[in-house]
Amino acid sequence: MFESVFICVHLWQTLPWLNMSASHLRVLISSAEIQARVQTLAAQIESDYPDGPIYLISILKGSFIFMADLVRALKRHTIRVEFMGISSYGSEKTTSGQVKVTRDLDAAIEGHHVLIVEDIIDSGVTLSYLTRVLHQRRPKSLAIATLLDKPDRRIQQVEVKYIGFQIPDEFVVGYGLDFAEDYRNLPDICVIEDTPTPSLGHTPHQ
Repeated sequence: MFESVFICVHLWQTLPWLNMSASHLRVLISSAEIQARVQTLAAQIESDYPDGPIYLISILKGSFIFMADLVRALKRHTIRVEFMGISSYGSEKTTSGQVKVTRDLDAAIEGHHVLIVEDIIDSGVTLSYLTRVLHQRRPKSLAIATLLDKPDRRIQQVEVKYIGFQIPDEFVVGYGLDFAEDYRNLPDICVIEDTPTPSLGHTPHQ
C-alpha cells in the first residue's frame, strides 16, 4: 500500500504542467487488489461461456490495460480481440450526452459471443448507445464487463454482467484511466481530490 502511494505521489510530482500538492492524489484501489479481481472475473467468464470463440471488444482508450490483463487471465485459446472508440465526453468531467463512434470494429461479430470490456461506467449513456449499435450486428450474445462502476451517476440503465469494483462518485485515474491524457500508466486506481486545470488543448476522458 505504501509503495502504491509512493508511485502515485512520484508521478504526480514529475508532471511539469501541475503545481499542486501531492496530497491531492490518493490510492483508491491498489494494483494487488485489481489483479486479484481480474483473476476472479476471468474465472467467472470462463465458467459462463461454452467452449469456442469469444470476441472481447475493448472500448478505447481507458480499458486497454484492463483488457490486456483480462485476456491473459483467460485460459482458452479462442479469444478474439477487437477495439472500438466511443466518445461521450467534452471539456468537462461530466458526460455531454452526445455519443459518436470514433473507431469501428475490424471484424464481423454476427453469430458470435461478444463481451464489451469497459474501464468505467457512470452515466450509462455511452454503453446504452453502444449496445444498441452492436445488437444490430446480430451477435449470438452480448454482455458487458467493466473494471469500475459508479452507480450513483447513472442516467441510463445498462445491464452489466461483470463488475470489478463499485466506487463512489469521485474522479479516478490510473490503470488506463486518464485526466487530460495523463496518469494512464499509474498501476493503481487513484482519486484526484481537487481536479487541476489541464494544459491548453487537452480534455479529460473516462
